[in-house]
Amino acid sequence: MIESAETESETPQASVFRTGHECIHSYLKGLDGSPGVYRMLDERGEVLYVGKARNLRKRVSSYAKPSGHSARIERMIASTTSMMFLTTSTETEALLLEQNLIKQLKPRFNVLLRDDKSFPNILVSHEHAFPQIRKHRGSSKEKGSYFGPFASVNAVNRTLNQLQKVFLLRNCSDSIFESRTRPCLLYQIKRCCAPCVGRVSKDDYDDLVKEAEKFLSGKSTGVQEQLADEMHKASANLEFERAAAIRDRIQALTAVQSVQGINPRTVNEADLFALYSGGGQACVQVFFFRAGQNWGNHAYFPNTGSGADDDEVLEAFVAQFYARRPVPESIILSCRPSNLDLIQEALAKKAGRNVKIKVPMRGEKALLVQNALRNSRESLAMRISESAAQAKLIDDLAKILDLEGPINRIEVYDNSHMQGSSAVGAMIVANREGFLKSSYRKFNFKNREIRPGDDLSMMKEVFERRFARLLKDDKDRLADAWPDLLLIDGGRNQVAIASEVLALLGLSDMPILGISKGPERDAGREELHLPNRRPFALAKNDPVLYFLQRLRDEAHRFAVGAHRSKRKKAVGANLLDEIPGIGAARKKALLARFGSAKAVGGAGLEDLKMVDGISNSLAETIFFHFRDRG
Repeated sequence: MIESAETESETPQASVFRTGHECIHSYLKGLDGSPGVYRMLDERGEVLYVGKARNLRKRVSSYAKPSGHSARIERMIASTTSMMFLTTSTETEALLLEQNLIKQLKPRFNVLLRDDKSFPNILVSHEHAFPQIRKHRGSSKEKGSYFGPFASVNAVNRTLNQLQKVFLLRNCSDSIFESRTRPCLLYQIKRCCAPCVGRVSKDDYDDLVKEAEKFLSGKSTGVQEQLADEMHKASANLEFERAAAIRDRIQALTAVQSVQGINPRTVNEADLFALYSGGGQACVQVFFFRAGQNWGNHAYFPNTGSGADDDEVLEAFVAQFYARRPVPESIILSCRPSNLDLIQEALAKKAGRNVKIKVPMRGEKALLVQNALRNSRESLAMRISESAAQAKLIDDLAKILDLEGPINRIEVYDNSHMQGSSAVGAMIVANREGFLKSSYRKFNFKNREIRPGDDLSMMKEVFERRFARLLKDDKDRLADAWPDLLLIDGGRNQVAIASEVLALLGLSDMPILGISKGPERDAGREELHLPNRRPFALAKNDPVLYFLQRLRDEAHRFAVGAHRSKRKKAVGANLLDEIPGIGAARKKALLARFGSAKAVGGAGLEDLKMVDGISNSLAETIFFHFRDRG
């Protein structure tokens, strides 16, 4: 917990009329040598930059000097019209507070980690007598052993697929496990040992769990040696079928190790960060090493704060990367940040143990860094090439639509439902660099009067909620969140509804484009719709048409995914979850007594009172809850 005292320095009245060095200098009298965080604001009150300092007065005085600054810092100083300050007890606390404010405020001149998603893990759940092995993303609240992070869902799925062949652990849900009366297909194809129907003893299954956890912890050699001994013993005892099954497990185990890529001998647990910059952009490749194995890599393209140096970019990136992620025992960097000791101290405080940060110059770790840097360079080159192509397509689209200004942000809208059920509205965002997935949004419809399958009413609600919220947050339309073009998966009617909503909100100047399939609904014969204009089409091989198709397909993919997720939750929902006072234990007792939620709904009041843990008042609540539903 950071204990800080906030001092909003509005000190000199004249600072309102001053800008740049003169404005910053006016704050020096009110500052001392305390550590803390400072914010620079422009004339509209927007935060330009958030910084930390061991000595606030000393740091701010450096900005007050009229010379000796880089072009980036000079532009920032020139735009500054006011400042705010937060003092802290230590510089480490200032670093942690700085990163929190950067993530919250997203200042233009700060380095920003734009893709902050969590990474998947493998979970061996211990909530059940026969543990389940499965993919997991999010907080580690469930009882069990967690192994990760993996760089992608594909890496997890690939590893799980092989682990099932090796250790034969179940991946079915507890409810399916309890309802099985005979082995499922996974048992037939030798991916599960069928503990659900007693084809393996509890002790033998526990041994398989221990072997799996041992392997995922990096002790794969011991597991292989143990399996090899078992295979030889089975062969010596003429148990050839069992020996062949163990042989298949050993082969699968070898396959798991091979797909992990380069497995370093000298790195057990570490995250490796390699930064390559060029053309005003940067790529950071993050490699995950766990249990002596390479569990994949992920490329990030942080906002460089209008041209920050490499050491500043990497320092800010690492600090933000671990804001909501567990810290490994070791971190390997491609270059040395200026505040390496401070970052190490802050991460150690977060982890509650020592954290080693290294910048290797020789040996195996240096070779790993070189490999990662090569990946960063290639990823950035591809990104710049794709960005240039995307920017040209967007400019060509603006010419086709005869727009006055440039297009920097496109919002694409679509709905998804199944015969009106589990309906979801979706919005995806693209800019001149590609898809901006952190800005994607889904809308669960609140208007109960919308008829199932009424796409136009759904679209109307989405636009009302989206743009009413934007106006509330930024009525002057100054923020970057405002789109320059709205693309709708639909035709004339959808465009008309969107135009009507925007006109009522005073936003009739916002360009709207609808894209619909042609008369025979063939891809390549799409029709484009603009308000108050006849539909028109682009040539079948026009690159702009391909670009619009890609935008529409991405919106459709996101909408369908959100719909399926909602439908899956609805299918798995239990009527008992709606009743206040019914937790996991009471729900289990009710289901054990009556067999299903439907049977609980039909039970008599006296029968409900006889269930363990159900009081007379709660029994009445349950009884009348189902009666009120009709």
